[in-house]
Amino acid sequence: MKKDLVSIEDLSTQEIEGIFDLTDQLKKDRAKYSKALSGKTLALVFQKPSNRTRVSFDVGMYQLGGSSIYLSPGEINLGVRETIEDVAKTLSRYVDGLVLRTFEHKNVVEMAKYSTVPVINGLTDFSHPCQALADVYTIREKLKKLPGVTLAYVGDGNNVCNSLLIAGAKCGLNIKVAVPKGYEPDQSVFRAARDIAAKQKKTVSLTNEAKTAVEDAEVVYTDVWTSMGQEKESEERKNIFRDFQINKGLLANAGKNVLVMHCLPAHRGEEITDEVMESENSVIFDQAENRMHVQKAILIKLLKG
Repeated sequence: MKKDLVSIEDLSTQEIEGIFDLTDQLKKDRAKYSKALSGKTLALVFQKPSNRTRVSFDVGMYQLGGSSIYLSPGEINLGVRETIEDVAKTLSRYVDGLVLRTFEHKNVVEMAKYSTVPVINGLTDFSHPCQALADVYTIREKLKKLPGVTLAYVGDGNNVCNSLLIAGAKCGLNIKVAVPKGYEPDQSVFRAARDIAAKQKKTVSLTNEAKTAVEDAEVVYTDVWTSMGQEKESEERKNIFRDFQINKGLLANAGKNVLVMHCLPAHRGEEITDEVMESENSVIFDQAENRMHVQKAILIKLLKG
């Protein structure tokens, strides 16, 4: 039976650990897995622009001995030129897996429903599971542990925040989210993450004070204040979020060795300063690299066999 990765909720803690263990092996011995997906083809169906998602999947498939096909917004015009159902059924006859990067989350749910090959969520307005898995893996790689680590997410309660909450909670992190009033993560996601954490005697909390969140944090994470599709709100958001910038002053409230993370692209000088991005605390580009390694593990888990 095929398995999809539509959201983090699709994965158990054990499955996440399995992905991370395989990622470790992929990073240690690339040659060993160079034929793992020989003869397999992955379709990248994108309605949104991309740097890391496209390149990491494309190169990842190549390194595993497979190939990928990029289908741009104009080529598919998903849901307009052709229904999602028909696209899913047709592409399933040609390829071994699909990555969909889209706007509405229901699009990837529908793609998975009608596809007979595995479907991977490459980003929706609601969630970004591959990013969150790479994030938590990076924390594990840098700190050599996960349960009990305290992560502070500072900024907009967006799709990345939603996925990070569930992934982090499933891996035993204590998570503190700091957002301006009105910009909280999805309420159902927050409640689910809090319940998952409670079962492991961990905590998930929400505050409107950035300083409160970063106190005692071992990891501080941020994302852009204005996501794709929200460009008209940019100036308003700069004013609302100004006290949520990751800068040296804010980080002084955290530990000396705090890790700083950002899923990129970054708007330097807005949600994060150049000084912090280029500091010794920053693991941002290690995090970006790990997108490829973790996704290679996901591809092997879903496409092999």
